[in-house]
Amino acid sequence: MPVPNDPNLLVGIETGDDAGVYRLGTDLALVQTVDFFTPIVDDPYQFGQIAAANALSDIYAMGGRPLTALNIAAFPSKTLPLSILGQILAGGADKCREAGCTIVGGHTIDDPEPKYGLAVTGVIHPRRAITNAAARPGDVLVLTKPIGTGIISTGIKRELADARTVEGAVRTMTALNRSGAEAAQAVGVSAGTDVTGFGLLGHLLGMCRGSGVGAILYARHVPILAGVADLMKQEAIPGGTRRNLESVRGRVSFGRGITEEHELVLADAQTSGGLLLSVPRERAGRLVERLRATHALAWAEIGEIVADRESRIRVEL
Repeated sequence: MPVPNDPNLLVGIETGDDAGVYRLGTDLALVQTVDFFTPIVDDPYQFGQIAAANALSDIYAMGGRPLTALNIAAFPSKTLPLSILGQILAGGADKCREAGCTIVGGHTIDDPEPKYGLAVTGVIHPRRAITNAAARPGDVLVLTKPIGTGIISTGIKRELADARTVEGAVRTMTALNRSGAEAAQAVGVSAGTDVTGFGLLGHLLGMCRGSGVGAILYARHVPILAGVADLMKQEAIPGGTRRNLESVRGRVSFGRGITEEHELVLADAQTSGGLLLSVPRERAGRLVERLRATHALAWAEIGEIVADRESRIRVEL
């Protein structure tokens, strides 16, 4: 894509950030994003909730507040009852209502495979946008949700995941990242992103490249959803997860004791994952306390930012 040349575009496509930020005035900027995908759970209402939470997450990753959203839907109206589409839209509407975001319309097309998501517009102060390009050596990395939803989604498709495992994954994917965004703004983080399709390693690498730094990741501190280990033993590994791992190998090295299972779960393609926040060490304790107080799903200190112009990541046990 051609790089836009607009002085009011504060965050564009250069570092692959989570959303665009466009300045309207000295104290107001728009945050804009779009995301949609095919069903990853069987329940249409839950699918709508997950897809909406996932799209809203990009606004939260930038530290913004979502205001309005447009539905984007594709649906096979000739083969499935429209009541299913209604349930999907209801799930998305309820999740937007929880976020204080108003759905103002949308667009639907006829398509052989259902798809749903949102185009979301939020607001932020121009000087308070959180990007993935300002992490600094010495920062602590904090993750706000456990990982493993890609593996569990594959387990659901193959009818391998038990009810408790599915329930935990749905709870994680439908949870808004609002508390994480509010904690990040209150404490003052250096950088942030959300963990979605490129996996934890892919999104951390994007942060490192954008910031011109490297990172050390401690696998034992990364929270993983219950049931993931059992599903991995049954080879419930998404193709996207394996591709993610291959794509980062040139920049990621693995220390002694790191197994193939560690590598795969750290590269697992997530849906509606948590926020990965890079915070100055002296503020990390306050960030963790705020996340705990607001009942975030995780507040794990999983690594640190180091000086490295090659933007490499070292994974230790």
